[in-house]
Amino acid sequence: MSGPWKSRPPRDGRPPSPYGARPSHASQASPADEGAAAPAPPNRRGSEQRLYGLNAVHAVFKARPEAIRKLYLTESRLTALKPLLAWCVKQRVGYRVVEDADLQKLAGSEHHEGVVAEVLRVEPQRLSDWLQALPAGPQLALWLDGVGNPHNFGAILRSAAHFGVSAILLPKQSQLALSGAAARVAEGGAEAVPLVRLGADDNAVAQLHAAGFTLAATVVRDGQDLFATSLPQRLIYVMGAEGEGMAPALAEACDLRLSIPGTGAVESLNVSAATAVFLSRWRGR
Repeated sequence: MSGPWKSRPPRDGRPPSPYGARPSHASQASPADEGAAAPAPPNRRGSEQRLYGLNAVHAVFKARPEAIRKLYLTESRLTALKPLLAWCVKQRVGYRVVEDADLQKLAGSEHHEGVVAEVLRVEPQRLSDWLQALPAGPQLALWLDGVGNPHNFGAILRSAAHFGVSAILLPKQSQLALSGAAARVAEGGAEAVPLVRLGADDNAVAQLHAAGFTLAATVVRDGQDLFATSLPQRLIYVMGAEGEGMAPALAEACDLRLSIPGTGAVESLNVSAATAVFLSRWRGR
């Protein structure tokens, strides 16, 4: 294929890195027998996943209660989760009161906030289906080209929900998926923002252009000043991978290159922090 989509150049040929540097960092069986050790417990079924965190579980209960298959909680959460427990009893969904150590094993994390839920996984939509259902008028979406850190992903989902993002667009080959860690960091935002799976990059760009979207590559240097640029009503912010940045061909295919001006005291913002700034600017345009 000719043009910008011919190949992805080696890493040292990439443009200035977009924002972000990878931070360091109801069966009756016993939960301890079911759980797996950190960092990530496996799902017993491919269609199910374990979510944890109070707001994440509340959000699933509000948005799609029928997806809940089992619930584990500590005694300290009985009052906070009383409506959910009543629903579980009515719907014959199993729940168990367990110890903190059991939840750590189930979640693969000490940050479970006293509750773990096994829920049906939501698969990403196809781009064509999402575009067909999308209303006319102003719309904003995020294209995550290589973002992989689950905590960054969760923070991005939280900001996306806050600012009314219509979808998170995931490249065809992206391994990024909603995990328990991402859902907890998102604080309920994961249930508010749909995920959309793209096809080949060039086809996806053509489909988005046909739907009236402008694509903006977010770069650290040499982009237009975000705060001095007039933003279109239908916009896709393309956010690059932590550290290495977005594919040069994808950056070349974008209509705009935008940067967040700063003091220069640090090279850039973390990708999730930068995303919040970009989203806020579009919201207040």
